[in-house]
Amino acid sequence: MGYTNATPIQELAIPAIMAGDDLIACAQTGTGKTASYLLPVLNHIATTHKHNISALVLAPTRELAQQIDQQVEGLAYFTGISSIAVFGGGDGIAYEQQRRGIQNNVNILIATPGRLIAHLTSGVLKLNTVTHLVLDEADRMLDMGFQDDIMRIISYLPKKRQTLLFSATMPGRIRTLAKAILHEPQQINIAISKPAEGIDQQIYRVHDGQKMPLLKKILKEGGYLSSIVFASRKEIVRAIYKELKQANLSVAAFHSDLQQNEREEILLKFKNKQLPVIIGTDALSRGIDVEGIDLVINYDVPPDPEDYVHRIGRTARAATKGTAITFVNDRDLRRFKTIEALIERTLEPKELPEELQSIEAPKQERPHDGPKNDKRRRPNRYKGNKKDNKPRPAAN
Repeated sequence: MGYTNATPIQELAIPAIMAGDDLIACAQTGTGKTASYLLPVLNHIATTHKHNISALVLAPTRELAQQIDQQVEGLAYFTGISSIAVFGGGDGIAYEQQRRGIQNNVNILIATPGRLIAHLTSGVLKLNTVTHLVLDEADRMLDMGFQDDIMRIISYLPKKRQTLLFSATMPGRIRTLAKAILHEPQQINIAISKPAEGIDQQIYRVHDGQKMPLLKKILKEGGYLSSIVFASRKEIVRAIYKELKQANLSVAAFHSDLQQNEREEILLKFKNKQLPVIIGTDALSRGIDVEGIDLVINYDVPPDPEDYVHRIGRTARAATKGTAITFVNDRDLRRFKTIEALIERTLEPKELPEELQSIEAPKQERPHDGPKNDKRRRPNRYKGNKKDNKPRPAAN
């Protein structure tokens, strides 16, 4: 499969997993996390010759579950080890196929939490033979509200097992989860929240009226073969798709309203270089593993600085080069400053093409410098008692 040297996360994680220790590992996307847990788990299954479900891998999205399943298929090709990906979003036929696959006693089960619980509650699935539990992209699973589902699934597992938690970020709630489900884990931290060195990070200071013309110019004239455009909401994704389609660009919009087969077809075409541009939200930043993406464009600044790292991490994977361009308007300037603090870099804005500089800002776009001018700011909590409008007494 082209592996010659271990990546840093593989170098540290594989010996710890081989030793049987629980593990909490933090590393950015694109660093080889999947192989770092699959290789030792596959080795354990191959040497114990078990013919039942030995490993359970939980993933936040169906796209990631499918990618992990494909990795298992490649790495375990000559071992006879079997796997199945279990996820929602399909029809009754897909559910039935998953049910039959589970009953065939596969060795590795890769699943999204919601669909796995459906199979558990139906009684068709037993997890009493599981020796390895892996939580992949654990931070994203918590972001998506899966904590209760995770704890419910764990209640079906043997208490004696090896638990491996992999996460791109390490907020406090991840550490709380780790304390609840891991036993004396080893801990690994690899370059937390730092984009890969091979990414050429660029920013343009723009107003909203300049964003679309600039996007079209970059995609048409930049010479990029494989590009992802990120937006913060699916409504914006749809609007960008409509504009780029009218500009005769070959694009596809990727969002949660699509059917499962539509999402799979888009990702397959993108992976096979039949589709040069894909537009999506932050859910796509964690759910796509494609090499050779040479451009990522942030149409708007992501709300969470960590999401910026995940977005631009789609390019320059596996030690390659790539370009990441972010459009920053006045509203998002303070938000981007927090990103620069996180990545410990200050990015100098690139000069806008001359023909775009004269475009006027939309009337509804009023520049401001941050939350203090935002109408959505929190109301003053200390304006007095609503009943008598008297000021609150001073604290003793």
